[in-house]
Amino acid sequence: MKTRDPALDTDPTALQPMLVPGLDALTDWRLALERDLDALTRFLVEGELLSSAALQSAQSLRQRLATDKLVVAFVAEFSRGKSELINAIFFADAGQRVLPATPGRTTMCPVELSWDEQELPTLDLLPIDTRREGSSLAEWRRQRERWHRVQLDPSDMAALSRAVVEVTATRQVSIDQARALGLWSDEIGADNPPVAANGQVEVPAWRHAIINFPHPLLQRGLVVVDTPGLNAIGAEPELTLGLLPSAHAALFVLGADTGVTRSDLDVWTQHLGGQGLSCFVVLNKVDTLADPLATEQDREAAIERQCVTTAETLHIERDRVFPVSARMALTARLEGDADRLSASRLPALEAALTQSLLPQRQRLLGKTVIGGVQSLLEHATRRLRDQRRHNAEQMLELRGLRGKSQGRVNQMLTRVRADTAEFERCTARLSALRAVHARMLRGTLRSLSSERVREAVHALQQTLGSSWFNLRARAAFGELCQRLVAHIDKAAHDCTEIGQMLEASFHQLNAEFGFSLALEPAPDLAAFREELQLIERGYARYFGVTRIVRMTQDGFNEQLQRMLVSKLRTVFETAQGEVEAWNQAASSMIDSQYRERRRSFKRRAEALERILQATGELERRLAEVEAQDQRLLAQVDQAYDLGTAVRQRAERGPAALPSATGRSPLTLVRSDGAMAPSRRA
Repeated sequence: MKTRDPALDTDPTALQPMLVPGLDALTDWRLALERDLDALTRFLVEGELLSSAALQSAQSLRQRLATDKLVVAFVAEFSRGKSELINAIFFADAGQRVLPATPGRTTMCPVELSWDEQELPTLDLLPIDTRREGSSLAEWRRQRERWHRVQLDPSDMAALSRAVVEVTATRQVSIDQARALGLWSDEIGADNPPVAANGQVEVPAWRHAIINFPHPLLQRGLVVVDTPGLNAIGAEPELTLGLLPSAHAALFVLGADTGVTRSDLDVWTQHLGGQGLSCFVVLNKVDTLADPLATEQDREAAIERQCVTTAETLHIERDRVFPVSARMALTARLEGDADRLSASRLPALEAALTQSLLPQRQRLLGKTVIGGVQSLLEHATRRLRDQRRHNAEQMLELRGLRGKSQGRVNQMLTRVRADTAEFERCTARLSALRAVHARMLRGTLRSLSSERVREAVHALQQTLGSSWFNLRARAAFGELCQRLVAHIDKAAHDCTEIGQMLEASFHQLNAEFGFSLALEPAPDLAAFREELQLIERGYARYFGVTRIVRMTQDGFNEQLQRMLVSKLRTVFETAQGEVEAWNQAASSMIDSQYRERRRSFKRRAEALERILQATGELERRLAEVEAQDQRLLAQVDQAYDLGTAVRQRAERGPAALPSATGRSPLTLVRSDGAMAPSRRA
């Protein structure tokens, strides 16, 4: 009888997946960052130091922290043990299998496992018949009433496992029906399902499944994507072009006994290799290589040879290939057998995932937060500095009035009124600036409108006709992408011109009317250019000789076009949003400084008028302005203390994650170039 490992009695987490403490640390870190950012934002809002555009940026940053997900995709052909691997890594704490992994029960449709606290625990299944309608998965996500919904009880894991078995369901349909669903090709016979004696073929009952369940790992922001084989991936362009590229890592599961088969190689070359994903190759079922007549050294040598051969076939480094036995690992965790878990080799894979994914996620989020906080502090600093400048002008005037006659005060009041009238001349200048700015912005936004995408796709359709099965398809698609890149480049050029115009106008307004306007850097549209190039590379695979036959299928053709238009629109709408936000920030800065200048002149005039009416008013008003200046200095200190707390936490990262090297030391820089320790200077 197997005895329990004594270590388990002292350390209940001994068999816990290595991702668990890392995800815990990452989640706690994100929540702490969110709290720190909330405190900073509340302080700046209460001090009226944020414009509406800056506040929106802060809220967007907070939303990103709150909703950040870590997406891990599992990709494999049928019967490679992929579902069992998911069970072993993520769901052994359920005490049983969650995803079906018994013989004869194979996951037939893509499955997403995640948790959204705004939704009930459910299993949502999209009927396969929806493929006839041509809508993309993204469109179907917004029409959940058409999905088959199964309510889940978080306290009943056995009921969850029984419900999830539904993802293995199939249907018998005629060849004509399979063809209409895009699951039968007359040209590519090798990809077709086998024909039964009654002339029918077996197809998945469901097109897609989403499991919304409050599992601890899913609650921590993990999203698991299970994709079932080459045919399922190839039949849904959105998987290749949307879901898989959005994953932070992909685990490509192979059978250790079979190595890289032809269909495995097709999956790798068409959907994973060279696509920019962080890929881990898993040689599962290494226990099947056990030979009772061989020595332990012989078995280890056989496993290593299979790993080396796999790496050479896929053209990757050997250290990206991990031999494991998912079934042995799951059994070990269910039985509390630490030795058997070690023998399954799964901990090595989990360690690689933890050390690769989590620090990278932390660095990206930390960089985003640091940049966002720096922008908020620069915005607040400019407003504080402007208010202090106005106070300094008032204190200089008021101190100059000590011991002066009423006539002198009247002269000062007359001068303030004259300065106010002079300042009001800028109203016409600002109106002209707004008009020019609006005209230039409209031209820029036209280059980034969805209409440009529609025109480019329409031109492609005109070139290729009703079907994209055309010898010129690849070249025509390349021309479409070049046309859209040209629109991005034009928008970038227009942003440069807008920036030059605003810089010149700000310089004049600052010199003539006492503003302190400073333009933020223009948005970098190069990232959207690169995203278009990634889309071009992703779609170009469908115009290759081996894939273009599938383009003749009407349903696939239409779905591919819908997906293309959706992704291109997303790129252009996001770019347009960044350009609009940048211009809105500039406009908001002008408006806020204009209002503040007017208020300053009004306060100065009112103070002088009160001084004329009461002899003791001068010293009281001077004390008020000095006290206000001290409050502004305190606000500077507190803003930078709060900002430093956020940035230091973002820089440190979670203590439980492997430390990153090569980080630059933390330095808070004010918008005037001063360091945080000398912020009072």
